[in-house]
Amino acid sequence: MANVLAFAEQRDGQIGSTAREAVGVAASLADSLGEEAHALAFGGVGLSGSAGLLGGFGAAAIAVGEHALLADYNPEAYVDLVAEHVKNGGYSAVVFPASTLGKDLAPRVAAKLDVPLASDATAVSVNEGAISVTRPVFSGKAFARVEIAARPAIVSIRPNVFQPHERSAAGTVSTFSPDVDPSSWRVRVVERRGASGDQLDVTEASIIVSGGRGMKDPDNWTILEELRDAIGPDVALGASRAVVDAGWRPHGEQVGQTGKTVAPKLYVAVGISGAVQHLAGMRTAKTIVAINRDADAPIFGVADYGIVGDLFEIVPKLTEEIAALKQGD
Repeated sequence: MANVLAFAEQRDGQIGSTAREAVGVAASLADSLGEEAHALAFGGVGLSGSAGLLGGFGAAAIAVGEHALLADYNPEAYVDLVAEHVKNGGYSAVVFPASTLGKDLAPRVAAKLDVPLASDATAVSVNEGAISVTRPVFSGKAFARVEIAARPAIVSIRPNVFQPHERSAAGTVSTFSPDVDPSSWRVRVVERRGASGDQLDVTEASIIVSGGRGMKDPDNWTILEELRDAIGPDVALGASRAVVDAGWRPHGEQVGQTGKTVAPKLYVAVGISGAVQHLAGMRTAKTIVAINRDADAPIFGVADYGIVGDLFEIVPKLTEEIAALKQGD
């Protein structure tokens, strides 16, 4: 019987949210197809210790390839190993996260298997035995629905769109040592540099305070930092593409079509007009608050709460009120 495979991305030896999302989608497809959901992960020695949690999200079997040379992602090593595993398993479908890693790996695997790729999916279902995918086109201005006739069907899913739900499965972990030959690699990781400080990543934050060109100057970001600090520790700073392109903020904070897709409980957009590329990355937030002096700004079209006015007056007052409320607690 064919099954559905989820590629489980790891970072620093830990299985993250993108892996849980991929397994959740694979489990949903498997249920509709009458199959099982399996997971595949590659990393350094000891990865199997954290991979077992995927059984709680629907993975009946979890294969973990451990090798010291696989601790860091290498496209030339990973693509051959993943493609070989898919072939040997006879899978009907493979689900990748459309993360930075997944956007590099999924098309390579699809090319290796000589099948098409439906990338950046925002909805995946089964229609009369065929896998149907909804994905944004034209920078999120429209959505295309496609059915994948090829087998295996290769799909990458947009991060933070498919919220993983706990579901019981066998979660049997099998560890193996892949054959790795670095002599043929043309690409190697020689150094890794993380963002300075211990700032929370926007994809992991439950609350995001994001700024745009309305901030006028990078030095004014202290206003947003003070608001972030007043709200609490689970808050990350975000930024629009225009701000990042101008060099005001690092690319790691960029939210949008060419940045990161987020789905926090609360998204505060300050001085962001709401271009369609930005909306594509944050419109799935549960609650959106917009602060902008332009009453006709597109951001108000998706906002749950909107404040029209001067952000340089509104945000400090908001920070002051939040701090006072927290002191009262």
